[in-house]
Amino acid sequence: MNNAKEEIKFYSELGYYGEFSNFANYPVRLNGQVWQTAEHYFQAQKFENKSYQDKIANALTPMKAAELGRSRKEKIKMNWDKKKDNVMYEVIKAKFMQHEELRSLLVGTNNAIIVEHTENDAYWGDGGNGKGKNKLGKILMKVREELK
Repeated sequence: MNNAKEEIKFYSELGYYGEFSNFANYPVRLNGQVWQTAEHYFQAQKFENKSYQDKIANALTPMKAAELGRSRKEKIKMNWDKKKDNVMYEVIKAKFMQHEELRSLLVGTNNAIIVEHTENDAYWGDGGNGKGKNKLGKILMKVREELK
């Protein structure tokens, strides 16, 4: 008997289950502000400097927001490494609560294992070889359980 769970692998916002990507074009309302994408929100939260947060919020694309977020010229919040999982959870939950079609899509994955499949990231993703932490996939599965 095969007990293997279905696995959903996503990465690009243009690909299979691309709606799960933080780059997907779904605005998110959080902290009294509307953010163009989950990526814009997440990257801006790394920094203390409000004007730099605004620069990220106004970035033309999620890729540009990500590039600005990777800058180390600006001071990152203390304990960011301890806070980042909660910030990601907060924006993912908001995104899927605020868009009915996304909520349906996520809940519709039933009990499938959700994996951000990329060799570019072994923390949020699977590292491309399945050895990464897949934190984004785990957060999506947690939010799915809460939305059911």
